[in-house]
This record gives sequence, C-alpha cells and structure tokens, in this order.
Amino acid sequence: MSGHELAAAVQEKLPIVVLVVNNGMYGTIRMHQERQFPGRVVGTDLVNPDFVAWARAFGAYGDVVARSEDFPDALERALAQERPAVLELRVDPEAITPRQTISQIRAGAGR
Repeated sequence: MSGHELAAAVQEKLPIVVLVVNNGMYGTIRMHQERQFPGRVVGTDLVNPDFVAWARAFGAYGDVVARSEDFPDALERALAQERPAVLELRVDPEAITPRQTISQIRAGAGR
C-alpha cells in the first residue's frame, strides 16, 4: 500500500507485473459496514492517484484496463516490457465481491 516496492523493482530491473484492482474504496471494510449498517458507511471511499502516471514516474510501464475484454491485450503489452509494469484494473464499486453487489448485501442485511 505504499509503493516503494515498485521503486526497488525498477532499480533491480525486475520484469514483474503488478495488478492494481481499483474499485475506489476499501472494499472489504465497506462490505462489513453494509452488512451491519446498510447504507451507513464511513471512511471507505478512496481518492486514488493516477496509477499510470505513478508507475511511469518510477520508470515502470503503466496501463489502464477499464473493460474485462481488454485485459488479455493489456497483459501481453505488460509482459512484453523489459521492466516492471503496473496494470490498473478499474472495477465497478457496486460489484463488491465476485458473487454479490453492494445493493444485494444491503437488501439481505438484518435477515
């Protein structure tokens, strides 16, 4: 959660790929808040940096994936780099888990 590891990877020329799954919140905490206190959440929204610019500032490759179908090509581009790469995967915050949405959690809270 701090990012200094990317600086070390660039320094050591490690061709790793970092996936940043970005839903703009602390999702697990939000999920628990929604279960216990539906619609009354606090402290879970995030203001994130531009992860592509952040990666490039370290000397790494950076790219954004906004749609699932774009992931294979983005991953291939990242793997083709001879340096660290960061792929920001932007996901819908409503899809809080692979099986439930925030709305579904709220609807089932207190049952």
